[in-house]
Amino acid sequence: MNELKGLGTALITPFKADGTVDYEALARLLDTQLTGCVDYIVVLGTTGEAATMTDKERAEVRSFVRRYVNGRLPLVLGLGGNCTAAVCEALRATDLSGFCAILSVCPYYNKPNQEGLYRHFCAVADASPVPVILYNVPGRTGVNLLPETVMRIYNTRPDKIAGIKEASGNVEQIKRLIKMSTEYRVQNTDQISPYSASEAVCQRSGLLVISGDDGIACELMEAGAAGLISVASNAFPEDFRHIVHDKDAALQTRYAEMIRLLFAEGNPVGIKAVLAQRGIIENHLRLPLVPASEQLQEQIRLLMHK
Repeated sequence: MNELKGLGTALITPFKADGTVDYEALARLLDTQLTGCVDYIVVLGTTGEAATMTDKERAEVRSFVRRYVNGRLPLVLGLGGNCTAAVCEALRATDLSGFCAILSVCPYYNKPNQEGLYRHFCAVADASPVPVILYNVPGRTGVNLLPETVMRIYNTRPDKIAGIKEASGNVEQIKRLIKMSTEYRVQNTDQISPYSASEAVCQRSGLLVISGDDGIACELMEAGAAGLISVASNAFPEDFRHIVHDKDAALQTRYAEMIRLLFAEGNPVGIKAVLAQRGIIENHLRLPLVPASEQLQEQIRLLMHK
């Protein structure tokens, strides 16, 4: 899926002081993404605080973004959970028109083993009317989706698994997955003559390995990753487009301190502080998350004005 290559923004959800969704701010934010030429947008993922929103709110945000973007950018919808049956039911009940894929996180809290992860994602793939991007983020879920399991899922459902957002932070593991995903595999082995290996039909995996960490995107893309799903691009879309499309390691290095501050008190705490200082949103989050401390906001302000 070429539309999922390059830079994707993990979109935040702006809130007002009374806790309701701020659609005017959301429109302003979407405008920055459109003019900043990101390649696609991920709606209602972790950065979007979807876990603290009601079903009605999620449906309204989904519809608003779809109408506002109006086909100008590909859209990916965050849709996952730790109850396989509930995720599958949500996939059957959700209007996914206008979305090219879903982003589905590893089941959290339950801590399934690799066999459980394999069966979960096979069920999700079977239920989804659109391709699935797996999402590995052990720091949030408590489980690590291993490369061998990723490839097992992909090889079982190659027409339904588009890729994986890899946010484990384990560079060697991700590079191993990239290598495995780009190796050729033999098709139709039951039809291969034992006398002629040349009769084998070889096919390269179509699995996209996407960086889920702003700070290591260039290193992973040099190793063959398909791009980045970024938090920082909410505020800096043009620069992060250059980082991704030009593999500009020097520019990424210049953003290293900002990236550190963005995650110093959790995500999307830092990025909302940046967007508020730029006047795009008000700085409100949903409990149990709270706005950045005054110290962090001051560090961000000083860095932005350097």
